[in-house]
Amino acid sequence: MMYKQELTPEDLLKIIFEYTAKIANERQLNAVLVHMADMGRELILSDRCTVWLIDETNHEIYTTVAHGVDEIRIPFGTGLVGNAISAGEPIIIEDAYSDPRHNADNDRRTGYHTKSIITVPFRNNDGEIIGAYQAINKLTEVDYFTSRDLELLSLAASYAGKSLESVMLHQEIIDTQREIIFTMGEIGEIRSKETGNHVKRVAEYSYVLALGLGLSVSQAELLRTASPMHDIGKVAIPDAVLNKPGKLTEEEYDLIKDHTKIGHQLLKGSKRELLRTASIVAEQHHEKWDGSGYPAGRKGEDIHIFGRITAVADVFDALSAERVYKEAWPLEKIEKLFREERGRHFDPRVVDVFFAELPKLLQIRKRLADEE
Repeated sequence: MMYKQELTPEDLLKIIFEYTAKIANERQLNAVLVHMADMGRELILSDRCTVWLIDETNHEIYTTVAHGVDEIRIPFGTGLVGNAISAGEPIIIEDAYSDPRHNADNDRRTGYHTKSIITVPFRNNDGEIIGAYQAINKLTEVDYFTSRDLELLSLAASYAGKSLESVMLHQEIIDTQREIIFTMGEIGEIRSKETGNHVKRVAEYSYVLALGLGLSVSQAELLRTASPMHDIGKVAIPDAVLNKPGKLTEEEYDLIKDHTKIGHQLLKGSKRELLRTASIVAEQHHEKWDGSGYPAGRKGEDIHIFGRITAVADVFDALSAERVYKEAWPLEKIEKLFREERGRHFDPRVVDVFFAELPKLLQIRKRLADEE
């Protein structure tokens, strides 16, 4: 194998500054974990670096970011990393197979040979251990980790652990907002005899379509989180109209259409980007590309892209689902409608992405199917 040369102080500073800047500017948890793993690997010239976190609820430690492997979960306190976290002390092993704490199951499963290991716990701002770095196999001529490596990885752990806590708290806030929005969205759907899974499916469909259109991951995620509120205005529509089994009168249909304006009014005053986005979706998801929709008769690109995407996602789910008042449409009939309505009801580009991503949408539909 080709050995690497130990890094100069200038090289080390460059790596530290590069990754601390990346971590400081990142709000997505998984991206921070990737940066942490890459920083650890480059600082101490290891073959692989894993970032482990503690799952207090399940009494486990786990990693979703590890070079060369998928997610791993092990009982709390087991393995080298579990021992390091439990003791709150780093561990350096020159030969993993001579240490009884090393679990070789992953090596046997993957064919990878672990030799040297270094494990360093990291702490949050209150000094509590929340996870650990674990690097495997030193790539220099001295093929084991040294006290210098311990100093460098401890430095990375000290910074990254505190930054990680901030991102995890941010993620917890986002998750809480998402839960509240789903719950509020379900309230609107339940009143109109829909199911909670309707808003979940529309959210997932919208995410796939947004990415297919070339929107950024952050914009697609914003839409996925906001779209469950598209029918929140139904909370103000009388039950007698909302669930009328027969044909609606013109006045009753006007009342139904008002749910778009009501939803917009409920949400538009918020300073939060998420709720402002939800207000756009609530108002514009019944607008049509040719200008024949409601509430404002917007046309073409005057309709916000989030409204155009949600329109396709909402109609696809409405046609796919069986309800007490209708049978589910067969896929061929749904496809025919979208082809006919391309450029009339729906943005042509969104329809094209709909067909391109249809296999993914069908997987979502199956995964989130309504219970019998």
